[in-house]
Amino acid sequence: MRSDPTATFRQEAQEVLQQLEAMLLDLGQRPADRDLVDGAFRALHTLKGSGAMFGFDAVTAFVHDFETAFDLVRQGRAPVTEALVTLALAAGDHVAGLIADPSDEHDAAGEAILTQLRTTVLGATQETPRATRTEAPAPGRATWQIRFALPLDALAHGTNPVLLLDELRELGECVVTADCEAVPELELLRPERSYLAWNVTLATDRPRDAIEDVFIFLRDDMELAITRVEVVGAENDAPAPSNTPVATTPQVACDPAPQAARPAPAETSSLRVSAERLDELMDRVGELVIAQARLSQLATGSNDPSIKTVAEEIERLAAGLRDTTMGIRMLPIGTLFGRFRRLVHDLAGTLGKQVEFVASGEETELDKTMIERLADPLVHIIRNAVDHGLENPAARQAAGKPAQGRVRLSAVHTGAEVAISVTDDGAGLNLERIRAKAEQAGLIAPDAAVSAHELRQFIFHPGFSTAAEITSVSGRGVGMDVVQRTIDALRGHIEVDSAVGEGTTVTLRLPLTLAIIEGMLVRVGQGRYSIPLSAVEECVELPASATVAASGGGRNFLNIRGKLVPFLRLRELFRSPGSEEPFQKVVIVSAGEQRVGLVVDQMLGNSQAVIKSLSKLHASAQGFSGATILGDGTVALILDVPHLVRFGQSMEEALRAAPSRRAA
Repeated sequence: MRSDPTATFRQEAQEVLQQLEAMLLDLGQRPADRDLVDGAFRALHTLKGSGAMFGFDAVTAFVHDFETAFDLVRQGRAPVTEALVTLALAAGDHVAGLIADPSDEHDAAGEAILTQLRTTVLGATQETPRATRTEAPAPGRATWQIRFALPLDALAHGTNPVLLLDELRELGECVVTADCEAVPELELLRPERSYLAWNVTLATDRPRDAIEDVFIFLRDDMELAITRVEVVGAENDAPAPSNTPVATTPQVACDPAPQAARPAPAETSSLRVSAERLDELMDRVGELVIAQARLSQLATGSNDPSIKTVAEEIERLAAGLRDTTMGIRMLPIGTLFGRFRRLVHDLAGTLGKQVEFVASGEETELDKTMIERLADPLVHIIRNAVDHGLENPAARQAAGKPAQGRVRLSAVHTGAEVAISVTDDGAGLNLERIRAKAEQAGLIAPDAAVSAHELRQFIFHPGFSTAAEITSVSGRGVGMDVVQRTIDALRGHIEVDSAVGEGTTVTLRLPLTLAIIEGMLVRVGQGRYSIPLSAVEECVELPASATVAASGGGRNFLNIRGKLVPFLRLRELFRSPGSEEPFQKVVIVSAGEQRVGLVVDQMLGNSQAVIKSLSKLHASAQGFSGATILGDGTVALILDVPHLVRFGQSMEEALRAAPSRRAA
């Protein structure tokens, strides 16, 4: 299937824009960093050249003016200010809009941004003395000899040497000749490779830096030599024709010579693959895992050793292919974290707060599907941290804190989970206000005994908000309930920790992938269920003292090394027919710091569970996060451990309110 070059440009331009945004945000923190200024300028130059190559004329024209204004900053004639960074970010957004929709409808908005940008930069230039420029003034008209050769793979990566030569012609009068010495014989020639070198004699009144800027985004990989030529008797004239013996480069005939081409660069270690193909590959691997489970089951019932050997080999290969495929789908979560820097920057400006955004653990890897679905929940959490969590500068100083607040976003692997935390150093959750709001909404009785943990969970209730006023950012209580639903759908859970005056931490605990998991297969009645192995802590015998159902539907508590752990009788919870069997087992599962026991009739062993979504008819069934197909073709439901843990913990809270309940 032939790739669409326009789609490729859009994807690569999006990556360049993300890099540009990151550098502009860093400039806001480190305005004197010269490398950041140069990096931002190179990104603009790349966008301009690529836009012209793929026919995005509106992008090229806008970025050219953007680049011209930003060049004054690069020359040191205008300082980096917060206003300049804000305008540059808006210009980057406009470029993204032009790439998505190249129509003329954006012209007015683009001109308004450029006008403000010119006003900001030129105003600063007028106030900045000329002597402070880091670039020396142009030395008058001079002649330069330029020789350059592109990397062999430059054409394959979209670089067009004709565009580079056109940019050189814009600087002045020039004579261009091609050097064909590196072109191999016809049978060795590869059309996608760049074999030519170019010799250019250029007469210009622009400084050397202007010539170097033409190659600004290729200089690390190409051959480039720029030499000033002293022209005898005609120092400021245009370059002489090629037959003049002064300041010229001899013409080279383009007859391929059997000379060795320049060494080929090392092959790239990455390959761009569409997400749809990865999803399709994962589906195929899932089907293979199911077929392998069926083969293993048949081999178990067979007396033929050759079948057993083949089944074991297929199981080993399927496990390796599964791990490799899941590894391909894993992406560093830093690809998600980068976008929140801009969010915090804009929120701080809107709310009039000073906020430092700190990210850590960007190298932590997570399934690409998880990363895509985490964007909206994290937006809601970070917006709440900046709006509700952090105080305004005056209030922070009155409380003995620095005027600038801090929001930290971190990710870390914890076993088979990833924990993503958003921490602010603000005022913390006001539990009294939360309780008052909950009582006002009729969620709890005025005299009810409610723990701090339960009070904090009310922030995830639909429509619940303790904000004193509704703003353009938040206050309607329609964000955190979306967070809860999304995390539940991802088979994760949320923990909230807060201290008055010190801040709040919201932690999302998520499985590494949504495709294939290791599960513990158990039997309850005649049904079989899979428990995610990452949530299983241990298995114990059900004590004889707990065989008699306690009041409240057979719920009770176990003493596990001095700690009470509530347990759920899955037979009663799932309404399985038949009476309880002797010698039942209790599987202790956890979600974060909370634990609960699940009483099952039999543990059947471990199995790979290929997760299948429940149908719309069964999607509302609580306690299940999906289903998997077993080796014999039957279906086993996958237990929703976070939901069951929350249900069990509610029993523990009820026990505290009624201490007369007897522990098993």
